[in-house]
Amino acid sequence: MRRSRRGAEWGPGRTVRAEVVSALLLGVNPAGAGSVASLRLAGARITGRIDLAGAEIAHVLWLKECLLEHPVSFYGASTRTIRITDSRVPGVDAGLARIEGHLELGGTVMDTGRLSLLNAHVAGELGLNRVRITAPGKWALFAGGLVMGGGVFGKGLTAYGGLRLPGAQLPGGLHLAGARLEAPGGVALNADGMTAAVVDLSEGFGATGTLRLEGAQIANRLTLDGATLGGGGTVLLGAGMRTGALYLTLAAPAQGTVDLRGATVTTLHDREHAWPREVRMDGFGYGALRSDKPSLKEDIAYRLAWVRRNPGYAPQPYEQLAASYRQAGHDDAARRVLLEKQRRRRRTVHLAGRVWGHLLDVTVGYGYRPWPAGVWLAALSLLGTLAFSLCSPVRTKPGEGDPFNAFVYTVDLLFPIGDFGQRGAWHWTGAAQWLSYLLIALGWLLTTAVVAGVSRMLNRN
Repeated sequence: MRRSRRGAEWGPGRTVRAEVVSALLLGVNPAGAGSVASLRLAGARITGRIDLAGAEIAHVLWLKECLLEHPVSFYGASTRTIRITDSRVPGVDAGLARIEGHLELGGTVMDTGRLSLLNAHVAGELGLNRVRITAPGKWALFAGGLVMGGGVFGKGLTAYGGLRLPGAQLPGGLHLAGARLEAPGGVALNADGMTAAVVDLSEGFGATGTLRLEGAQIANRLTLDGATLGGGGTVLLGAGMRTGALYLTLAAPAQGTVDLRGATVTTLHDREHAWPREVRMDGFGYGALRSDKPSLKEDIAYRLAWVRRNPGYAPQPYEQLAASYRQAGHDDAARRVLLEKQRRRRRTVHLAGRVWGHLLDVTVGYGYRPWPAGVWLAALSLLGTLAFSLCSPVRTKPGEGDPFNAFVYTVDLLFPIGDFGQRGAWHWTGAAQWLSYLLIALGWLLTTAVVAGVSRMLNRN
């Protein structure tokens, strides 16, 4: 790279005209029998424009530590391996090209142009390790519809401008570990509808702008381990994407919204501090969950706080979380999640609904925690037994009915279904009469709440 940066000072002895390069690539000096035609230049300054649009190129091109004064065009060309490494070039246009080999640009600097691979076919790999592309406000990589035989490798890539890869087919994956994408207020990576084996955005990867992965199909994993996402707005748009494992273990909280609506992952690996305040997850489906919490109790508390990051009320995130816990054999955790779902829903209904919801909550936990109803019934039974033991009831029909029993009489008032013979045989006057009316009313309320809660639980099951 030192030599390529001093290229402007190189004299005629290290200067090659673009016309000569083009002529050699087009076969002006054909290779001998049994040899592979190639053109190799190192440490040269290339003047003029290399324009091979639509050409049939049978040679391998390898430029190393060169300075190219003008953009290179392979638009619509059919060629073999191209290597332009550790060089400086204003831009490379290989749109609609068919490259029967690799496209290697490792260490090259494009300060005034972009790399275009629109609808190109590359049989091998695309090497962008340590490449720097400067196209602020534009697309640094313009590669919609790119079809690869291998993968895209951009470790340490620096792009001032976005990477555009919608609909790209990358069976070898997209590997951008340690890359830096700068597109403030715009899209740092557009990979909508992309098909890839792996998407690796880890090891210090950073993006300012939106990462778009809407509808992407990632067979193995999407990893953002140790990455940083910023720029405000939506920093990760993964609505409708599908992937095997999602590693959302960022180095710091995402500085913007994460949108995973309708996405599906097999396993979610995450950390609490990686999530932003707002996470859109209505329709987000996953199988297993893997967090950094050491105990189930801590994990449940963390997951409930995580689900509450979804704006507004939506039942699906709670039901999905409960299903995940149930699948892992944690039925109590699943019931707690569904109870929290009802409490969140209660805030969205009218006043009467909220009152009834509170009653269902404190009595039977909406059917997911029925034991409080037993506590209430036991407390009221004790209260009635003590109160009625201190008073003298009046027999409804003199000489008829069983002897008075304060406990049985209280139970008879609290349970509107069935009759133990005490409720009709005795009555009261004064304060004890009002207590009996109160117990009858509370009995009806508790019974109704229990029936409603149990019915809700049975219907859900």
